[in-house]
Amino acid sequence: MPVKNRFAELLPEITAWRRDFHENPEILFEVHRTAGKVADLLRGFGCDEVVEGIGRTGVVGVIKGKTDTKGRVIGLRADMDALPINEATGLDYASKTPGKMHACGHDGHTAMLLGAAKYLAETRNFDGTAVVIFQPAEEGGGGGREMVNDGMMDRFGIQEVYGMHNWPGLPVGSFAIREGALMAAADQFEIVVTGKGGHAAKPHDSIDTTLVASHIVVALQSIASRNVDPLKQVVVSVCTFRTESEAHNVIPQTVLLKGTVRTMDPTVQDYVERRISEIAEGTAMAFGATAAVKYMRGYPVTINAPENTGYAIEVAQKVSGQVDANVAPQMGAEDFSYMLNARPGAYIFLGNGDTAMVHHPAYNFDDNAIPFGSSWYAGMVEDRMPAA
Repeated sequence: MPVKNRFAELLPEITAWRRDFHENPEILFEVHRTAGKVADLLRGFGCDEVVEGIGRTGVVGVIKGKTDTKGRVIGLRADMDALPINEATGLDYASKTPGKMHACGHDGHTAMLLGAAKYLAETRNFDGTAVVIFQPAEEGGGGGREMVNDGMMDRFGIQEVYGMHNWPGLPVGSFAIREGALMAAADQFEIVVTGKGGHAAKPHDSIDTTLVASHIVVALQSIASRNVDPLKQVVVSVCTFRTESEAHNVIPQTVLLKGTVRTMDPTVQDYVERRISEIAEGTAMAFGATAAVKYMRGYPVTINAPENTGYAIEVAQKVSGQVDANVAPQMGAEDFSYMLNARPGAYIFLGNGDTAMVHHPAYNFDDNAIPFGSSWYAGMVEDRMPAA
């Protein structure tokens, strides 16, 4: 099963969908135009059922095979939302909405899964049921969690679930995957340091929160370098340092720190959460200040089930001659993890070529990857549920 000829025929049509989505980006759960077009296309393909409003603005399509002798149900997922970025590609089909851009390739993911859905609805050469899942709000909104919490897995009887993400730097049409932890858990923290404000010329009459917060920022780096096993991945990044006053001669009363934590192991995640509070509070106390820590759990680790990873690799090898089956874990996060926590499955990377990295204003999805991605989606259904 190399790239299916039907997807070569459909490439102009799928590309047109993709570029329309690119021109009209929508963010988080406000993907009403995108979801509406997806639902209309699925109905036009002849899907047996199309349901809107799953997880607020998600869309689910059901495609039944020619036979259903074993009651098998496979889910395929794509994300639909864009990012709050001003596009800088200069493309003819660049975003028409200032401040919004498909900078992560979700336009391509949606188009590829639509292409697979059209093919599967035409051929139905499988024994079971395919469920195509179009998810909102991957970029920070937890749309995957919302769809799972809305009862999607049970409602549609999904037994296995598979997803895909384009990846710049990998050759177009190649695939990369690994068993186990593929992408990190992403948590956030906020630390409010409170001291005693005053005049910059009289620091001895103050408790300098800028100094205290600076020591906290440095001390937090010891978590990765001195507290966690070097063989276990962890990132602690302080990304915001905001003083209460911007004046050049005021020692501020408070300083706000914000940052992110990335981990691959739940045990490490628990430890880092505790350690951030210990370091912040202890460091502040040493200077006579206080630190209030708020820690927010985000997307969990994206974990590929071993058996399902093998299935994903088999299909990728049939589609492409280039498959890295032991790609290095990525410290980015992905809310497909919620679906993988609910059902066994796997998540795979698809090469996007030598382009700008995702989340960059010059990024663009490479349409040449479409036949490979659509073939993999369709292949997961046909291989896991071969025609009787």
